[in-house]
Amino acid sequence: MFILTSFKDIIRTPPERFNGDLTSTICQFLNEKFANKVVANVGLCVCLFDIESMDDSYIFPGDGGAHTKVEFRFVVFRPFIEEIIVGKVKNCSKEGVHVTLGFFDDIFIPADSLQHPSRFEEAEQVWVWEYDNNGEKHDLFMDPGESIRFRVTSETFIETSPISNDADLQKEKATTGTPYSITATINEPGLGLLSWWEGS
Repeated sequence: MFILTSFKDIIRTPPERFNGDLTSTICQFLNEKFANKVVANVGLCVCLFDIESMDDSYIFPGDGGAHTKVEFRFVVFRPFIEEIIVGKVKNCSKEGVHVTLGFFDDIFIPADSLQHPSRFEEAEQVWVWEYDNNGEKHDLFMDPGESIRFRVTSETFIETSPISNDADLQKEKATTGTPYSITATINEPGLGLLSWWEGS
């Protein structure tokens, strides 16, 4: 679920932010720049793990900041396809179930990937698994806040950075889609709400 990923970047340290220790200042800047950000085809950056190397710093004419080439590693959230994870039901819609891990909310289980047969209860806005136990039927509700075990089936990265000077296009690009989302399934034995399988 979490991986270490190597990056290279040039960090500008402005003179007013320099506290006497270049390494700790650069660590602070790296966390500000990357933490809780999605890097396309890499994943969600969580926190700085370590700095592998730092070149000499340079100060360019007309710029009082120190420019330092840094190689570093970040802890990145990017589950493997087929990985099984436990999260919590965030909410339900006709399209499916939205799941959260607390720090990441863009996990979706489509309606056709729920346990069969399932139905959507409009009044309560929850999905219900119509469980058949040797002819005896039980309605198992998927209430928000319940712990749920799911299997990752796919991931999607969307470029959300503006690519044009046109203001309308920039606004449209910034508001369409999430940069990183995960699609999952629970239509297998042992998957779904943890409470369904207690004692089995």
